[in-house]
Amino acid sequence: MGVLRSTESLEAEIEEMREALLRSGGIGRAHVRKAGSGSVQRRADGDGGVGDERAVCVTGGISFVGFAVVNHLLDRGYTVRLALETQEDMDKLRETEMFGEMGRDGVWAVMASVMDLESLCRAFDGCVGVFHTSSVVDPGGLSGYSKQMAQMEVRAAELVVEACVRTQSVRRCVFTSSLLACVWRENSTPRSSRRPTIVDENCWSDQRVCRDKKLWFALGKTMAEKAAWRAARGRDVKLVTVCPALVTGPGFLRRNSTSSIAYLKGAQDMLTEGLLATIDVEKVAEAHVAVYEAMSSTACGRYICYDHVIRRGEEAAELERQLGLPNRVSRDAHADCPTWVELSNRKLSRLSSSRRRRCTYDIYSISQE
Repeated sequence: MGVLRSTESLEAEIEEMREALLRSGGIGRAHVRKAGSGSVQRRADGDGGVGDERAVCVTGGISFVGFAVVNHLLDRGYTVRLALETQEDMDKLRETEMFGEMGRDGVWAVMASVMDLESLCRAFDGCVGVFHTSSVVDPGGLSGYSKQMAQMEVRAAELVVEACVRTQSVRRCVFTSSLLACVWRENSTPRSSRRPTIVDENCWSDQRVCRDKKLWFALGKTMAEKAAWRAARGRDVKLVTVCPALVTGPGFLRRNSTSSIAYLKGAQDMLTEGLLATIDVEKVAEAHVAVYEAMSSTACGRYICYDHVIRRGEEAAELERQLGLPNRVSRDAHADCPTWVELSNRKLSRLSSSRRRRCTYDIYSISQE
């Protein structure tokens, strides 16, 4: 599900991925061996194969979000298998030096297509958890994400969950959805109402509204997440979904530009309604790992993930400047937008707070021993 890039663009993206590795502090020496079919494989100490409690697989592991998730997992001591779609993805990964003499310990890669059930089963085999961060890439800009791509998202979601169910070692799946799967609905609340409408993890985008407005990216994310929930219902795998806002952070202009363009179709309406939000990629990754680690106890269902809601015209103008997309968010950069709707990420905030308290308690207990 990749897209062809110019050599200059590809080199710049690889350099940004290298910088992300350096920022993570995880560069260290390691040994590499080929694993057949052009893949590169690395096994860390303690990788015991089937059912290894710290072994997970990440689809789309070199995407903007996927790469950050992989780094956070490695920092937390997991061994990570990357399921890569194309040889271009594999070559790009080699170029980042995640593999090689200065690569990271605990990570290896295999070729697997999210549209091929058998290859997914092979990729997931031996892993306890799966992070499905892979997504259809919008190759043509604002109008390039089509209804057909939305159907591809749905099919990929069904196959990933089915592969999780069929793979004996897999018990948990974290599915990357989008805030767009929550926010596009008919406006039934009068704007004279004193209390804004709350949009949280219980809200779903109306597929008819998405079709009427030709919001194919929002439609694809909504349909795909619902397909994942249907596929997991009553099956022997636990599913949670993370619904991030527009993902930003270092390098997002180059590495996340196509997804950003697709996300921002309808941005002016989102801004007007108080629904245009962003989230730093590192916080998205933290949320993925946090819900995964809490799935053995309290984590369940959906989690909305954002850290800033754009309400002022100057903020919209700054986002346009960062993206290099003038007049995509607001034609009037000086107008402030009233709040008709209020986003809520309380569910994720409660989980994160509980996790921090638990870590603090563990540190205190250790210090008293």
